[in-house]
Parts: sequence; C-alpha cells; structure tokens
Amino acid sequence: MTVQTAAAFNAYKQNSVTTASPGELTLMLYNGCLKFLTRAKKAIEEKNIEEKNTNIQKAQAIISELMSTLNAELEVSKQMIPLYDYMNRRLMEANINNDSTIIVEVEGLVTEFRDTWKEVIKITRQQQYGTAGQV
Repeated sequence: MTVQTAAAFNAYKQNSVTTASPGELTLMLYNGCLKFLTRAKKAIEEKNIEEKNTNIQKAQAIISELMSTLNAELEVSKQMIPLYDYMNRRLMEANINNDSTIIVEVEGLVTEFRDTWKEVIKITRQQQYGTAGQV
C-alpha cells in the first residue's frame, strides 16, 4: 500500500466513524471486538504471549465500552450486563491459560450479538425510511 493510499484509507476510516449513527458505532465495536479475538487466537497458536495479551485486552475494552453504553433502566440492558460481564471474565481466563477454546466461545456470543444488532438496525431503517436498509 502506498503512502497516499494508506492516507486515503485512514481518512475514509476516520470519516466513517465520525459520520456513523450510534447504532452503526455499536456495530463497529462488535466487529472490532471480533477482529481482536481472531488476532488473539492466532497469537496463541504462534505462542506470541504479548500479542495475545494485547488483543484480548483490546477485546475486553470494547466489551467494557459496550457495557457502559447500556441504558440500565431498560430490561434488555439488565439482561445484557451479566452476559458482557461473563464474556470479560472468560477472556481473563483465556488470557491467563492461553486457551483459544474460550476465545471461540466468546466469539460465538459476540457474533450473535452483532448479528442481532445488524437486524435491529435493518428493522429500524425499514421503519424510518420504508425501504430495506442495508447494513
């Protein structure tokens, strides 16, 4: 990638974050979490402890951010908090034990949440605009 291409790509990424709706930002967080979990699994396979630790901590930071954005007054939020907490505790175990099977478990949960969130965005767009909004 040339310097100009990299600069253009970085500008595009920055612009996509600053112009995203709250729902799209949440979707980006889920996707980022999955990216870091994939990297952590690869680092475990390669016995790269530092890389594993860094990526698990990034995934945990995203899960913590998702927790902090929940509206504690909503029933669904009250149900999500223990699930996010569980995922963070499992990632701590994965980090301590270099256990990629735990990461796979958490990936499954994050993927379910992400896919559900994509559907929520799609339905919301359909209701707002009367068309099939693509995510």
